[in-house]
Formats: sequence, structure tokens, C-alpha cells
Amino acid sequence: MSETLKIDPYGFREYDARWVFEKDINESGITNLGKGLGTQIKNHTKKENPRVIVGHDYRSYSEKIKSALKKGLISTGCFIEDVGLSLSPMVYFAQFNLNADAVAMVTASHNENGWTGVKMGIKKGLTHAPEEMNELKEITLNQDFTKGDGNEKKVKNFDKVYKKDLISKNKLKKKIKAVVACGNGTAGIFAPDILRGIGCEVIELDCDLDWNFPKYNPNPEDLEMLHAIVKSVKENNADIGFGFDGDGDRVGVIDNEGNEIFSDKIGLLIARNLSSSHKNSKFIVDVKSTGLYSTDKILNENQCETLYWKTGHSHIKRKVHNEKALAGFEKSGHFFFNQPLGYGYDDGINSAIQVCHLLNNQNKKMSEIIKEIPITFQSPTMAPYCKDEEKYNVVREMVKEFKKIKDNKIKIDNQEIKEIITVNGVRFSFEDGSWGLIRASSNKPSLVVVTESPTSDERKLNIFKFIDKILMKTGKIGEYDQKI
Repeated sequence: MSETLKIDPYGFREYDARWVFEKDINESGITNLGKGLGTQIKNHTKKENPRVIVGHDYRSYSEKIKSALKKGLISTGCFIEDVGLSLSPMVYFAQFNLNADAVAMVTASHNENGWTGVKMGIKKGLTHAPEEMNELKEITLNQDFTKGDGNEKKVKNFDKVYKKDLISKNKLKKKIKAVVACGNGTAGIFAPDILRGIGCEVIELDCDLDWNFPKYNPNPEDLEMLHAIVKSVKENNADIGFGFDGDGDRVGVIDNEGNEIFSDKIGLLIARNLSSSHKNSKFIVDVKSTGLYSTDKILNENQCETLYWKTGHSHIKRKVHNEKALAGFEKSGHFFFNQPLGYGYDDGINSAIQVCHLLNNQNKKMSEIIKEIPITFQSPTMAPYCKDEEKYNVVREMVKEFKKIKDNKIKIDNQEIKEIITVNGVRFSFEDGSWGLIRASSNKPSLVVVTESPTSDERKLNIFKFIDKILMKTGKIGEYDQKI
């Protein structure tokens, strides 16, 4: 007897698909997702048998989900090339290397156990944006599927091809001692090998694969994971600490003194390092990122331009592609490098390699390099609970509210709002360079709140208190995941 179909429409997020397995989607639902994706790929490529690269992360149920997804894809006529246990960037790389038509990576990235999802894309180096996600949702929920004769083959040892590609182009002259933390996620069988291969001395931290994630979720924004890296960096007197997320497309960085460097600051350091040999370049950063990019003297001297854009790996990736930018940096640790540095997609290991090049090029410790950019007081990314069906309305209200505050010259912590950016929620900034942000999370029932001040910790806190007070008035906000 076949199981009843279960597929929650809310699982189709802005740029990937995520569900709690069994509760929000079952195997039949996943198969239908495969049929929807296969149909969409055929519509876009105009091919009877498009070739699709498929991979999966190291969760206990990911292979089962991958099988159900492949079944759907094959029924539409897709030719599957299964690269096995993968990182998302390895699957993206395979599309270039094997010249395939599309990708589907089974992963819930850093979400807690129980979650599953698929990152997918058709155009090389890009993943689905909201338009493609909506189209996929329509096809899948309306069961508007094509039929065809597909097949599948296993691509053996592709991990070696991916590792070799990164190692061969990035040899270091200097020995860098790096703590490599993987939170028992899939990056554990990739990151240590690659970083050793380019010439690092690697200290492994939780690199054994364990799908129960016994210590903490592999998430470089998670304070628990960061604290573990800090401890290891200090104990081992390391030059740098790297923390990778569950599917290897993001990295978190700890300096030699055990200080966390937020990813947007790392992005700024990398951009500075690249700008001298790539003058007149363009960089893309997301709205959660530090305000320092727009005022940075080295970027300005090298005639480089920075654009603030929508948060989300898919949005930044696309903007980097469309603007022909050299690189893009997202506060959550997704970094994107275009040719000659990469293929435009986010790869946490390539990002770590770029940090190694930064150390390789300068005769300074990471803690000294970071001191060359002005200090700012930044909050972590905070996520207050807000229902999926209410979060976008709440954000629309906030946009109106802050425009009103600006127009009426109402002061927040004794300063007026100077500029408002609404490409993604509302980001309001002040004369002194302080700013606050409220946006809707793309993959969870929550909002996202960030504040930063170059002036003081207290000012950062006061801006947050102001945001919190306004949010609480809506009556639609629950607990925060973490709070300053």
C-alpha cells in the first residue's frame, strides 16, 4: 500500500526547500518534489534527458530521501549522476566539471536533526531564486509533471576530483597552523584533507562523521561551536581557527588570540587583500553586513565598489553573477568568488583558503591584521520567533514604521536616521555609521535582527532595545534564539 502524500507548502522557502522529515513531508512528498524538479529542469533546458548531479549530506536519513528524490527525477526522464556523500559546493563543482544540466543536493545544512531539504539549481553556479522556487512549488503542488525514461549512474571517487581542484590552485608558501572544526558534519571528510593539501598544519576538532551531532549543530554562527574552536586555538597556539557548517558552504573564523571574527569583517579583509591586485572590482555584501565596506579607505583607494543586497546565498550568488563582481560576502559565512578565484558559488573551504592566502601574503598574525580595520560593536544574528504566515507582514509594518520615524526626525539613542535600505526588510543607519536591521528569515519561522555601532557597545545595545520594543508591540513575536 502506498503512503498518503504529505508535503507542506511552507517548505518551499525563498531559495531552497526545507521540511521536518515525516512531520511536514514524507517519502512520497519527496518523490513528488523530484518529479516537480525534473519537470522544471526539462522545461528550462528543453532537453528530453537532462543530466542532473545529485549528492547528499551525512544525516542518518539523507540517503533514503535522496533515493525518493531520484525516483521522482528519473520518472520525468532525467539522467542522474550520483556523486554520493557530498558537500553542497562539491555538487556545484561537479556541474561545471562534468558539464551537467542541473544539481540537486539533499541537505538541511545547519538545521537541527529531523530537518531535511534540497538545494537545487539549473544555471551553472547559481541556485534557485524566489522565481524558480515559486515555479517549482506550483508544478509540484499541482502535480503538473512530465513523464520520461530516465536512468542513473554512480560517479565514483568524485570527492578526489573536487579536493584536487582546490589543492592544486592554492599551495601556500608559509606553514599555517589551523584548527579545523566540523561539528561532526560532512565537512569532516573534506576540509582537513584540503587544508593539509595546500600546506596547513591541521588540528582536527570533531571531524569524525556522527549524524547525531553529539556536541552541537555544525553551525559556525552557533556560540557553542565557536567557543569550542576558541578553546582549541588557544590550547594549540594555532594561527587560525575555522568552523564549517553541515554541508560545507559556510565558514566561521577565529583569530590566533581566540577572538571570533564575524564573517563580514573577514569578507572585508579578503576584499582588501584582493583589491590591490584586482583594482576597480565590485563586491557584493548582504544587508546584515558591517557598514565599514562603504567607508573603507583601501577599497576606495583601489576604486572598488561595494553593493548591499538581499541576505541569502541564492540572492548574493545571483547578484555576484549579474554584476560580474569579483566576490560576494554574506554575514552568515557564505562567500562567493568569481573567476579567477572560483566558479561563483559558495564554498566554505575555498573561503578558508582565501583567509590562508591573506596570512600567506602578510607577515602578520591574524589578530594584527584584524586590528587594521576600525573596531565596531556588532550583535550576533538574533532570531525572534515569528510564524511563517505572519513574518512578512510584520516586516512590511516595520518598513512603514521606520520610514515614519525617519520622516518625523524621531531620534533613536539621540540620533536621527540618515538612510534606509529596503532591498530586504529594513536596514536603517545613522550619521555615526551605526545601524539596525529587521528582516524575515528565509528558512525558519522567525525574524532576523542585527545591530552594529562603530561608536560603543552601549549604543549597539540601545538600538537593539529600540527594535525589540517596536517588535514586541506587534504582539506577534516569541522567544529569541539568542539575545544581547
